Amino acid sequence: MKHLRLLILITLMAIPALSLAEGFPLVNVINDGNLGSRYSVSLELVVLMTMLTLLPSLLLMMTPFVRIIIVLSLLRQALGTGQTPPNQVLVGLSLFLSFFIMAPVLNSVYDQAVVPYFSNSLAFDKALAAAESPLRGFMLKQTRREEIATFTQIAGKKQSPDAQSLPFSTLVPAFITSELKSAFTIGFLIYIPFVVIDLIVASALMSLGMMMLSPMMISMPFKLMLFVLVDGWSLTMGSLAASFVMP
Repeated sequence: MKHLRLLILITLMAIPALSLAEGFPLVNVINDGNLGSRYSVSLELVVLMTMLTLLPSLLLMMTPFVRIIIVLSLLRQALGTGQTPPNQVLVGLSLFLSFFIMAPVLNSVYDQAVVPYFSNSLAFDKALAAAESPLRGFMLKQTRREEIATFTQIAGKKQSPDAQSLPFSTLVPAFITSELKSAFTIGFLIYIPFVVIDLIVASALMSLGMMMLSPMMISMPFKLMLFVLVDGWSLTMGSLAASFVMP
């Protein structure tokens, strides 16, 4: 029930202000006399449906999902297992781990914005501002200052010493860029031990004169064995969760 109300509030946040204004119904009824009535969908409904379509992408870009899915994809490539685990498994892991990391932030949004809004003790605009604060704090903790400075400069604005006043139009691309940098840095560190195994196997095959045999075919079992022995999945998921700084 808690998360259902949170989803309702997020959906309301995506509704354009024009559709909330009085005097502009979403569906217009046109009377054609003897032909009866016709219904026309107004522009507000089209904008609303477009925003709801883009809402999942917007939410994923402001959560740990980007870093997690990239790291898991690079891990799969480093193991050399092709499409194992499949994409659906990686996306599911990324979603649930993102939900696990964002749980404190979502609880803060629920307590500060959703509960007061549904109890009619807080107006919608104030509830929106209250819901924005925990999410902004989370994104600022993960975003590097150089990315914020870069996008502030691109926007043609002076960087404010108060990061809380940074507009979302600048914070979101800076956050995404910082997440991409962190994801590829972690992926590089994950790749190193598997590349070493590939080099050792390739050197051994060359010394034995078995140059026609693919080194990947021989090295993959050793990489899987190493990954299992060090409890790789728990280590990777735990390290990913610990890499996020909570506000």
